[in-house]
Amino acid sequence: MVNELMEDGKRRMDGAIESLRSEFNTVRTSRASTALLDRITVDYYGVRTPLKQLANLATPDPRLLAITVYDKSAVTAVVRALQESDLGLTPNVDGTVIRLNIPPLTEERRRNLVKLVRNMAEESRVAVRNVRRDLIQDLKELKKDGEISEDDERRAEEEAQKLTDAHIERINELLRRKEEEILEV
Repeated sequence: MVNELMEDGKRRMDGAIESLRSEFNTVRTSRASTALLDRITVDYYGVRTPLKQLANLATPDPRLLAITVYDKSAVTAVVRALQESDLGLTPNVDGTVIRLNIPPLTEERRRNLVKLVRNMAEESRVAVRNVRRDLIQDLKELKKDGEISEDDERRAEEEAQKLTDAHIERINELLRRKEEEILEV
């Protein structure tokens, strides 16, 4: 019973880290990355379709994203979706190829992005701590119901804390790497 609780807690904590990783991928840095376009959806014949299903995404050089749209009739819809997005990039159209130039980040924008990723990391830390809280609450209920002893509860709580500490350390490492990437000139 305790092992099942711990496995569930570990799975939920891992989910928080994976969610943070995908959020970090959508934060723009000075280098072009196709992950910037992961959130973009296009109104394709009345259906919201992810951009990566409608086009080939590539980074021919560090400051350029190239989007090759498969269906020529969808180019205007893709351009509209890019302009309406929060990327702040202007698409240049050349037939079925759309190019997005990634301008260098200003110092102020870098600081704002660092604040943003720190907030994202803190939200993930809170999510991990909430999982720990739920685990400890479930353990207390098991002890109250007489399904585990006090010693088992204490050992499981210590294990939950170690699991939490390890996941928070992973979050801090992801944050450190993302900050370095953002501040890299």
